[in-house]
Amino acid sequence: MRLLSLFTAFLLSSVTAHAVAASPADIISHAPDSAWRTIPPEQLLLMTMSNGQHIIIALAPDFAPIHVANVIHLTRAHAWDSGAIIRTQENYVVQWRVRHEQTPSPKPFIEHPPAEYERPLAGLSFKALNMPDAYAPQAGFAHEWAVGTDGTNIWPAQCYGTIGVARGMPPDTGNGKELYVVNGEAPRQLDRNLAVIGRVLTGMEYLNALPRGTGPLGFYTNPHQNVRLKSVTLVSDLPAERRPSMQVMRTDSPSFNDYITARAARTDAFFVHAAHGVTLCNVPIPSREMPTR
Repeated sequence: MRLLSLFTAFLLSSVTAHAVAASPADIISHAPDSAWRTIPPEQLLLMTMSNGQHIIIALAPDFAPIHVANVIHLTRAHAWDSGAIIRTQENYVVQWRVRHEQTPSPKPFIEHPPAEYERPLAGLSFKALNMPDAYAPQAGFAHEWAVGTDGTNIWPAQCYGTIGVARGMPPDTGNGKELYVVNGEAPRQLDRNLAVIGRVLTGMEYLNALPRGTGPLGFYTNPHQNVRLKSVTLVSDLPAERRPSMQVMRTDSPSFNDYITARAARTDAFFVHAAHGVTLCNVPIPSREMPTR
């Protein structure tokens, strides 16, 4: 009888184990190499804070090529070196700018870029999330970016970690000398209203830990409160042995399909009730840093 009870318990535990679905973290950790795409070093920035903390940024030339080119020109001209974070607004954005407001523009910098807020869908492969979206007729993923589309045009979504170009009132489009990163709940009302030039892959925890600005909109009220940047460098300009290597999960991979399913219906051990739904920005596209060789 004792042996039968033990055997029954073993069967029950096995059934329970098989009934519990893999968590998103499990799917990411077990994704094969074929599920990952290496980001070219010329599409990565390494931002170093004055205290030595590093933030790695992926650029988005498919969506805002002129604004991205401006940011690269500023980077290679060392305009960000000794620049400053001037704004930290709770649950909204962190904003930084080049060294001086009147920093000379490096050639061939474009002072007044076009409004690169959306682009034609043609030329990009789109994967639908197949969930309702409040901000776009359809939401999904294109070239490993979270996007919205109306079937004709496509635009990046302003999700957590998204980096955009700060600007004044229209028709100003911003030229890249001031950037912001979303540090809270996705302000999707900004979609199609500002140019998106990239997203933070690693280091958001450092930006989130910054003191909140006490002025209107979270701006620091005293220049001495500004948080200094040490440098911003294009990764392809670093010596090969110092280049961080970043990969992003391919949104056309079976692993990403499993990841979406897991995000939409969490049935791993902690969850009692599955949501059976997910918003676009609650499917952050996984990335990983590869060991430096």
